[in-house]
This record gives sequence, C-alpha cells and structure tokens, in this order.
Amino acid sequence: MNKRFAGVLLFAFVVASVASLLLYRLLVNRPQPTKAAVATTQIVLAARDIEVGTVLKEDDVRLADWPGQVPVGASTKVQDLVGRGVTTAIYAKEPVIESRLAQKGAGGGLAAMIPPGMRAVAVRVNEVVGVAGFVVPGMRVDVLISGTRPTGSAVLGTLTRTLLQNLEVLSAGQDFKKDQEGKPVMVQVVNLLVTPEQAEQLSLASSQTTIQLVLRNPLDRDVAKTPGTALDYLFAGIGKRPVEPASGGSPAPRPRPVSSQPRPVMQEAPAPKKEAPFVMEIVSGSKKVEHKFESSGEGK
Repeated sequence: MNKRFAGVLLFAFVVASVASLLLYRLLVNRPQPTKAAVATTQIVLAARDIEVGTVLKEDDVRLADWPGQVPVGASTKVQDLVGRGVTTAIYAKEPVIESRLAQKGAGGGLAAMIPPGMRAVAVRVNEVVGVAGFVVPGMRVDVLISGTRPTGSAVLGTLTRTLLQNLEVLSAGQDFKKDQEGKPVMVQVVNLLVTPEQAEQLSLASSQTTIQLVLRNPLDRDVAKTPGTALDYLFAGIGKRPVEPASGGSPAPRPRPVSSQPRPVMQEAPAPKKEAPFVMEIVSGSKKVEHKFESSGEGK
C-alpha cells in the first residue's frame, strides 16, 4: 500500500474522531430547557369506591393535587362534605362534586335520593306485577289499573287503562343500588319516584283497583296515547275504547255487524191505469146536456 495514502487516511480518521468528541461534549454540556410548571389545585377526592346511600366520613375523602382546570362543583374543604349522603356512585381518586351528593341535612339512604318536589311511593308486587323480578332500581315502568268504573255501566265489565307512564324505580325491596346487569330480584314491594299528584293517584289505585307494572326501555321516554279497553270489547272482538254510557245510565247500543251479501233490489209496482169518467146525457127538448162523473173505485 502507498505510504502516502495510508498517512492521509490515518490523519482523516484522527480529525473525525476529535470532531466527534468535541461535538458530543458540546451537546452533553448544553443547558436543558426548563419545563413550564403545571398549575395544580388541591380538591377533595374519593379515597375509595363509595356506594349510593353512604353518608360521607372523613376517611372516605382526602385532599389531593388536581392538575389543570378544577371540575365544576368540586370542593376544596373536607369538612364541607362530611355528613352528606351520596346519590350517585363515586369511584376512588374521583372528584367529589355537588351533583352527586344530597343536600346538607338530608342524610343518607333512600330519602337522600329523592329530588326536591318528588315523592317515593311503595307498590306491592308479586311475580306477575313485578314482571318476574325485573323491576329493579334504575328501571322505568308504566302503571296499568284494572277495575269497574263506579259511574259506568256494568255491561262493559272490567276496564283496563294506563294510569301513569315512564316512572323511575327507586328501590326493589330494601335494595336501592343499581345493578348494571339488570339481574332479576324477587321482592314484595318496590318504590316508584312520582310527583305529589301522581302519589295520590297511585295510592288510590292500589287500594281500589288491581295494579300491573309494565317494564319499558330506560331510553324510551315517549308517552303513548292508549285508549284503554273493556272486558266486553275483548269478547266482542272490538279493539276500541269503551264507549261511555249516556247521561241516563243506559249503555250505548252496540254497532250491528254489516252483512257482506248484497241487498235484494225491490221492483216498483206499475202505476194503476186511470179509468175513463162516466158520462150521462140529459136531453130536454132541443137541449142536450152532458154530465161527467169520475170513478172513485169504491165499487171494486
């Protein structure tokens, strides 16, 4: 190998090594840019999973740093939350906000879950009325009543109509915790969330009529307009609303069935022929007088 070429190659290698070493030291000793400090705020977080109906204690919550924007309704003092009931389940390390707690002094349990202006009404159920145990907390139901109308006619028999629709089930028996899987629970009493007016109607209906709960999809909030039905109309095969009796108390007449056979065509009788009048001539001397008499047909 040419000694001159080898010397140039060795010199280039040494220069490259020195340049790499200087560049490496320059990058290592370069000051790192300081990161901007993230603003944090201390708010109250759940120390563990908290179930519905629990009355908060000091061990259930704790203060912790929360980066970024503070959630709406979050509290910065533990003492402001101690003693309040939980209306919605709260998970560990989750902010405890006002919308998930009952008002101060409301306590815990089922009463804390009732919104202001609403009521909880207990309804006795069985396997049929309770839809085989699928009427559980969080479900939505309609209320059907069956009975005889006091001022109506006894001819129609038992009447059935939808009294209330889209009512929330607060509890099934003594269990007011919502089951995400919706497993059936056999109980004897369920509590429904209603308004004061609906509470009066439901209380009267439970004592004077037979109640049936109808399960509906929780996402279906439409109110259906149903006409109701009567026992007489079920046997007659007429799926219409029971006809209200007249003021005299007698039931309205039932419509007559329409025959499919064509009616016979009645032929009109020909008009009777008009008979010629009876003419009588009277001759008096040179005068001649005629008298006409119309036939009355009495002699026939």
